[in-house]
Amino acid sequence: MQEKKLCEGQELICINVDKVYDWIVKENSFDIFPTGAISFPGILPTTTLVGATVSCDVTPAAMNPIVITNRDNRPFCIDGKNVMLQQLNIQKNFDVTILVTLASGLVLTSAIIPVSRCEQVTLCAPEGTDVAITYTDLDCFVCSPGTFTIDTTALTITFTGLNISVATCQSIQSTFPVTVEFLADYCEPRDDLPTACPPPMRPQQCSVVFPDGGNCCH
Repeated sequence: MQEKKLCEGQELICINVDKVYDWIVKENSFDIFPTGAISFPGILPTTTLVGATVSCDVTPAAMNPIVITNRDNRPFCIDGKNVMLQQLNIQKNFDVTILVTLASGLVLTSAIIPVSRCEQVTLCAPEGTDVAITYTDLDCFVCSPGTFTIDTTALTITFTGLNISVATCQSIQSTFPVTVEFLADYCEPRDDLPTACPPPMRPQQCSVVFPDGGNCCH
């Protein structure tokens, strides 16, 4: 191995990092139609839905937010070169909650509704690489609330014709851990910020009252 020349203050460093094999950003949206009786633990015997409005919230599932269900090798010709890429079948899992805002301002939150959607993505992601999805934007809105009725005994609200739209902007990467070597400069601490001591402070005087300016001694 050829010896590498180091400049003063430099060090040859090996670190463990994740090499990015491929990276795409894409948008995707889909609709869900929750039906039937949905649990709302905050319902009271006196709760009424007159004047209520419906909204929603969506987050990646707490468990297994993405699952690679299949990974197939597919040949492609890109810029005149033959390359083997992978077609991934990705199952994305979400937790959706429905929010019902009553006329009084009280907000009822539903139990979590698990939602799954699948899509195909083509990446350089050979067997052994990890695939991660980061949502740069994940939001939902109620396209149509439909009609809804309440059961104050069962603590449920039954929706008919509820349409929720989910929109995602997703960053999808395939990565693999590697060890890399590079020359690095030593870091130096920054200079401390200059601080000036405040001048001595004298309390404000009441010279009009004291001392008595009209009785000077000579």
